[in-house]
This record gives sequence, structure tokens and C-alpha cells, in this order.
Amino acid sequence: MDQPGDGASFNPASKLDGVSRRQTEQIESQSRPNAALIHETIRAEGEQELERRWWAIVLSGLAAGLSMGLSLIVQGEFHALISDEAIRRLVAPLGYTVGFLVVVLGRQQLFTENTLTPILPLLHNRDLATLWSVIKLWSLVLASNIAGTWAVGSVLAHTSIFEPRIVDAFVDLSRHTIEGTFTTTFVRAIFAGWLIALMAWLLPAVKGSRPHLVVVMTYVVALGQFAHIIAGSVECAFLVQSGRASLSQYASDFFVPTLLGNILGGTTLVALLNYGQVAPEIDDHRE
Repeated sequence: MDQPGDGASFNPASKLDGVSRRQTEQIESQSRPNAALIHETIRAEGEQELERRWWAIVLSGLAAGLSMGLSLIVQGEFHALISDEAIRRLVAPLGYTVGFLVVVLGRQQLFTENTLTPILPLLHNRDLATLWSVIKLWSLVLASNIAGTWAVGSVLAHTSIFEPRIVDAFVDLSRHTIEGTFTTTFVRAIFAGWLIALMAWLLPAVKGSRPHLVVVMTYVVALGQFAHIIAGSVECAFLVQSGRASLSQYASDFFVPTLLGNILGGTTLVALLNYGQVAPEIDDHRE
């Protein structure tokens, strides 16, 4: 099988007639990576993730769950310190991006990124062995992410390290996780899964602008109050452990619709659609 770099190239410059090797390299250096190259870059990352040891995945997922607590903490600080409602509505979501910046730039395992990365090897290989590897990866990452969020939620609920007005801001920001109907939360989760998986798709193409991309995409998630299974779990776990919500509300009002929506948004709207657009080109390079 040809891989990019084994003689096969996904760059259109390699197909031009009458262009020297030096000119081809110059064109390639100025060109944006095409969809097939982005796909293969992410697929290579997915293959690597599927081969990692289980304990490394668990530790990375736990670190990601803990890091996502920063999204509620920083957003809560902004929410409490800004009195003007319109300015607060626009500025506070910037705090939500902090947890994602730490997770993405630190290469920690986040479940919603995994609705894209390991799915591409599955679509490529189409075998039971890869399917089992994806299921195992998803289970380990999700469980360790959730464990990390509950640990953060416990600290926020049972310690007095934050001023009462900051804690009140945590409550205000977290209520949306259990207030919507199943359908409303499910649709909000589809948007969040789509945006985070789309962010993962775009990361290989932006290189030095990765922090900006993470901030923009996750800011939109927060601004739209879309439901994210890990960031939202910090908020909902905080409500449960502070006595403001029940465990059954966490499970039925938040966890189930959000998980299903995130998976649908990430795998269908990003993984399947983007695989479909590049499948013919990738098949040509296999031959």
C-alpha cells in the first residue's frame, strides 16, 4: 500500500507537466494541504492511538478530564467578575476555551476528538479487529475522562478555595446541563460533537495557528451553549456533588443525550462525510 511519501503524492503540483522538481517543491510549500493529505495525517494518528497501551490511554484520559475543569473555573471567574450582561455573554465563553487548549496542545486523550481520529482507520480497514480496538479505546478514554471530571467537580463542591460569588457563577453556568429536554440536549450535543471533531480535522492544516483554531471552535461551543460530554460533565458533576442535582438527572438529562449527540455529530458530520470526499483519491493511491 502506498503512503504519502512512498512515491505517491496527494499534492496537485506533482501532476503538473513541464514543472521542474524545484518548482514542484516550491508550489507544494505554498499550497494548502488537500483533504486527502489531511485525512491520511489524521488516520496515521488514529492508528498510533489504537496501538497505545491501555494504562497510557487511561492516564492521558484522566489528565484530560482534570484539565477540562479549567473551562468551568476560568469561565466562572469571568462570569462572576463581569457585571454587564451583554459583555459577560460575549467574554465569559473565552474562559471555556482554556481547558481545551491544555488538552489539545498537551495531546491528552479527549473523547470527542476520538469520534474522528480512530474512526478513520476503521473506515479504511473495515474489519472486526479495528472495530474492537476502537470500542476499547472509546471505553477507556470516556471512563477516564469522566473520572477526571468527577474529581474536579468534587473539589469545587466540597472545598472553599473559591469565593461564594465564584461558586454562584459555577452554579449559574452549570444549570444548562440538566435544564433542557432530552431532544434539546441531544441536538445541542450534535453541534458540539460536530465542532470538536471538525476542529480535530482542521488541526493538521493550520500548523502554527493551532491555538487560535482551538480558541475559535471551542468559543463557539460555549457561546451556543452546546452540550459537550466532558466539559459538561465537570459542570453536572459539580451540581450533583453540591446537592443541586441528582445522579439520575446526571445520567438521564445530561449524560445519555449528550454522549449520543456528540458521537453522532463527530462520526457522521465529520468522519463519514470527510472520508467520503477523499475515498476515491485514497483508493487511487492504493493501486
